[in-house]
Amino acid sequence: MKSKTEFVCTECGNVTSKWFGRCPSCGEWNTLEEQEAEVTTAKSSLRSYSAPKRENALSFPINSIDIVEEPRRKTGIGEFDRVLGGGIVKGSVTLLAGEPGIGKSTLLLQICGVLSDSFKLLYVSGEESPSQIKLRAKRLGIDNGNILLYTETDINEVVSEISAVQPDVVIIDSIQTMTDYSSSSTAGGSVTQVRNTAAKLIKTAKTEGISVIIVGHVNKDGGIAGPKVLEHMVDTVLYFDGDKQYAYRMLRAVKNRFGSTNEIGIFEMDAEGLCEVENPSEYLLSQRPTNVSGNCTMCAMEGTRPILAEIQALVTTSVFPAPRRTSTGFNYNRLTLLAAVLEKRMGIRLGNSDIYMNVVGGLTVDDPSTDLPACLALISGYKDIPIDDKLVAMGEVGLAGECRAIAGIEHRIRECVRLGFDTIIIPHRNYERAKKQIDKIASGAKIIPVKSLFETLKIFG
Repeated sequence: MKSKTEFVCTECGNVTSKWFGRCPSCGEWNTLEEQEAEVTTAKSSLRSYSAPKRENALSFPINSIDIVEEPRRKTGIGEFDRVLGGGIVKGSVTLLAGEPGIGKSTLLLQICGVLSDSFKLLYVSGEESPSQIKLRAKRLGIDNGNILLYTETDINEVVSEISAVQPDVVIIDSIQTMTDYSSSSTAGGSVTQVRNTAAKLIKTAKTEGISVIIVGHVNKDGGIAGPKVLEHMVDTVLYFDGDKQYAYRMLRAVKNRFGSTNEIGIFEMDAEGLCEVENPSEYLLSQRPTNVSGNCTMCAMEGTRPILAEIQALVTTSVFPAPRRTSTGFNYNRLTLLAAVLEKRMGIRLGNSDIYMNVVGGLTVDDPSTDLPACLALISGYKDIPIDDKLVAMGEVGLAGECRAIAGIEHRIRECVRLGFDTIIIPHRNYERAKKQIDKIASGAKIIPVKSLFETLKIFG
């Protein structure tokens, strides 16, 4: 057995014998890291190898499998259960990623506090001492003997402790601190270590039916630190993010083998920990200014949940040869496209104007239905004419200025009516398809179906 130097890609885990500026497998730049590896030399020949013959086959027809519905373990935190698809599945492995200090450990400790009433939990920490975890638990009002603390970084010791304790749920905080000392790579957090330690945890979870939640760090680009293969190994990948300047946090699922990836959970950070925001629309619209130009209310869908928020546009005459375009929470390329549509189709000269667009509250939206309210906010800011505070718009805008149909129109209108909006602009195609249902849901609100941006100009007088 001899040692050699190899280079491992931090994104895809590809191994090469020499360094490249660009990974030959995934094409990412500056992702190859040098590490020591042990290899064994063994002679093999495909021609001399023959598979042993078996008398009995191990495969079986798919229609002979009985489906056993395992009950989900409810965490008691509705927003977390919503994103998971109803709760934690027995034997599943969940990866929770987020920036440092965003509240990952706080959220998981609160989950432990709720689950400890019915289940046994093992909280494994490689970053904090037991006294530090106890101080946080005391602040959150958590004190239950079913929560077991274990501070260790050796993954083999952790697996042995899991087998000895036999908990229902295991939390690993974090995967980058775990080390497999039996591996040739001894540096904790390296690509090989993250992959090997995660593989052992996944094997333990599947064989013993234990639910495992793994905490992962986020790199400078916002992705999960470690090889990309880690996200493929686990069952669920959750991102816990949010602007630290704001009190609320968002939980999103980018992969979920047991549910939808379109749901979103919203939390608010206060002195007592993370609190659920069951009505995010009221929260996002609570400080909305009145009678101000450039503001329009939008309705975006996050999974099955409609969320109303305020989109703002500031249009001013530019003093630079090349006008500025700045966007926060709204796709920058989409903003430039909509500005071009307004100038070409509507004759609104934005070529000499600086445009600043913002989705209030730090919310980031990618729903196509936000095109129409963004255009209305741009027109309002350009003309300096306020939009009615009780008006909400939704619809996708094409390059010809047409307003295209969107999904979930009935859920959106129901939420708008519940929050007191009396004028709702929707695509004509949506109204044409479900006129009776929409009129019934609106219950007194004025529905304005539009085919193109030209028909929205009447709201400006």
